[in-house]
Amino acid sequence: MAAHIAPAFRTPMTDLVGSVMTHQTGSRCADFEMRAMECLEAYGVQRGRVRCVDYLDDLRECTFKIKQLARVSEMRVERHRQWLMGERSSEDHYAPPARSDAY
Repeated sequence: MAAHIAPAFRTPMTDLVGSVMTHQTGSRCADFEMRAMECLEAYGVQRGRVRCVDYLDDLRECTFKIKQLARVSEMRVERHRQWLMGERSSEDHYAPPARSDAY
C-alpha cells in the first residue's frame, strides 16, 4: 500500500492532488480503504502492517480483484473441461446471453 504514504514535503499542490491516489472519490472500495486507514492510524504503520492485515487484504482484493478473477478463470476452465469430456453439449458450452431488457 505504498500509495498511502504521506509526502515528504507538504505544499498546497500536494493538498490539491492528494486525493488522486485514493479510493475516496466515488469508488466502490472507499469503505475498505477507510477502515484500513483508520486501523493504520490507530496502530501506526509498523505495527499496523501486522495488526491490520485483514483490512489491508480486503482493500487489496477490492482494488485488484485477484480472487474474483481466479474464480472466474477456474469456472471457465471447468466448463471447457466438461465440454471436452462430453459432459456438456456444444449448445450448452457457454451460458446464453442476457436479454436486452434484463436491467
